[in-house]
Parts: sequence; C-alpha cells; structure tokens
Amino acid sequence: MKTINTMSIELKEHVPTVGDTLTIIQPDDWHVHLRDGAALEAVVADTARHYARAIVMPNLQPPVTTVAHAIQYREAILKAAEKAGVAKGSFEPLMTLYLTNNTSADEIVRVSETPGVQAVKLYPAGATTHSEAGVTDILKYCRVTLDMMQKKGVPLLVHGEVTDPEIDIFDREAVFIDRVMIPLRADFPELKVVFEHITTRDGAHYVRDSQGPIAATITPQHLLYNRNAIFKGGIRPHWYCLPILKRELHRQALVEAATSTSPRFFLGTDSAPHAKGQKEAACGCAGCYNALHAMSLYASAFEQAGQLNRLEAFASTRGPDFYGLPRNTKQMTLKRQNYVVPQYLPFIEGDTLVPLAAGETLTWMVAE
Repeated sequence: MKTINTMSIELKEHVPTVGDTLTIIQPDDWHVHLRDGAALEAVVADTARHYARAIVMPNLQPPVTTVAHAIQYREAILKAAEKAGVAKGSFEPLMTLYLTNNTSADEIVRVSETPGVQAVKLYPAGATTHSEAGVTDILKYCRVTLDMMQKKGVPLLVHGEVTDPEIDIFDREAVFIDRVMIPLRADFPELKVVFEHITTRDGAHYVRDSQGPIAATITPQHLLYNRNAIFKGGIRPHWYCLPILKRELHRQALVEAATSTSPRFFLGTDSAPHAKGQKEAACGCAGCYNALHAMSLYASAFEQAGQLNRLEAFASTRGPDFYGLPRNTKQMTLKRQNYVVPQYLPFIEGDTLVPLAAGETLTWMVAE
C-alpha cells in the first residue's frame, strides 16, 4: 500500500532568508508532460535539471493505461535523460496510469505494488490534449476501480473540468466541483485526490476547506497571468492552455492559496510542449511550455505577492509530504538576476518550441 500523508492542518514551516539569493530544498514537479520520441529527448533535460522527481502525465498516443506500459515509458524517459547529459540517478520520473472506463481493479493492485508507478490520472473524455480515451462517467464506470484505489492508497489525479458543450469554458472547473468532485469524494471519502492545475477561486476554496485527503497543484502561468494575456495585442497561442487562464479575481485567489501556510497546495508546472507550428495554427494545441524557467516564474509570482520566503514550502516540502515520500536532501539556489526567456528552443525536426513568456525579462533565475 502506498503511504500518503493526509494531514490537512496548517504546519509550521521553515522560512528561508531572502536576499539577492534564495536557497531552498531542491523542488519536485508534481505535474509535467514529457511526451515521447524526439519531443521527449528535446525537453526532458529542462525538467531533470531543476527537479529531483516529477509526476509524468500518461496522455501519450496511445495512452499509458497499464503498469507494463508505464514501466516501458519510464525506461524511455531515463534513457532520454541520460542521452541529454543528465547525471544517472539525479532524476526520478514517477509514472501515472491513464484512467479509462475499463481500468481494472487488478491493474490498481499492480500500481500499488510497483515502485516508480505512483498514481492514476483522470481525464474527462474530450477535456484536453489526447483525452479522447478518457472517462465518460467516473461514478458510473469506475466505482470498483476507485474502491480499490481507496483501499490501496493509490492517488487519483484529476483534470477537473466538465466537457459539456453548453457549459462556458471559463465555468467548467466550478461546475466539475459540483457535478463530479463533491459526489466522488462523498462516495470515496478516504481516496487520496490531487486536484490538478487548479485555476479558480472555487477550486482553491474547495481544496482549502474540504475534509479528508485532498491537495492541489498550481502552475506558474495561473499564478502570474489572467485571461487578458491570451489576447494582449492579438491572439497569443503560447498563453493558451487547458484549463484556460481565468479572470484576475481567480488569479489572486490562487496566489493567496499558494503563498498560504496550508499544506494542501504545491508545485505542478503542467509544462506541456507543442511544436510552434501546432500552436500557431487554425486549431492551435493547448499547453504552455515552462519547464526551462518555471522556477523563475514561480519566484516572480511569490515576490510580487511579498511571500518569496514561502516558495520553499510550496515547491519543495508540501508535495513529498502529501505523497508520503522523503524530502530531497540536495538544494537549489535562485539568484536575483535578469533572465530573458528565449524566443524559441530546439524541438522536433523541422520545428521549434516557443516557451511561455518568450522574450520577457524575469528577475530571478536558477544558479546552475
């Protein structure tokens, strides 16, 4: 059984001293897309360079639906990281299975018994990139699976949006809470749930106030930008992700949650690489690439809130505490220095990758 800390009370946290440098425990990324093939080889080092561990999303084509596939994918990630110059043993990918209407309880038992396979991811069918094989009705089709996850301590990682076309895209997270999250957690109160990449005040308050084992990840883009960023001077596809950026009041609520002392909110970049040509298209892909500079973005958000001394708890301690994993022993130092985000990065043959906030100047960077 996977042991997970389910503590929901506020904890007294170590508060680093902030000056022109900030040294924190090395962080982990609790939500990242590494893709596969050439795309994986192009991006994996950006994550492995900064994070000791990363929860890797399973929405490949075909999706990662079995432990056997997850182990195979993990080996490919480690091989790509080593090829990219990452020191062997310095980065640990933590794998997830893609939940479907047909995921069996036996597969959940295998998850609980397999080191390196950490959780199961819920994609409502049609919610985001490569979610076509996702769940159509979790409480109708997945009850036996969920019961086994609850018994075995296997966390459910949730993309929390309804997909009904009549629901406005900016309201889909709030509606998901009412329609899915509340009844799901009422029926499975001991199920460990991570509400991934929350984007609204509704999501932040729900996680903050709920009973039982629940947490949430928050991305740098949702801490720094509101929906105006997508339309500043025209349509800017590299700010388009799902769940989509929301109103300013929601951004402020996320900042309040991330910089609070609640142990329920921690780092998850949702870094999601797409080739420039796939983003700048008539039907552009959803996803922001931030693995290269996410810590600079997070530091900027925390400094703007006057809470830079709380970055370590958000980035480095709350995640492993919730997952029941040891905190890292190595450290990371950020320095107060201008960092210009590159306009583009090498990616797959014939195309490049445009990072989030390309060309902008950030005031913090990781000291390599």
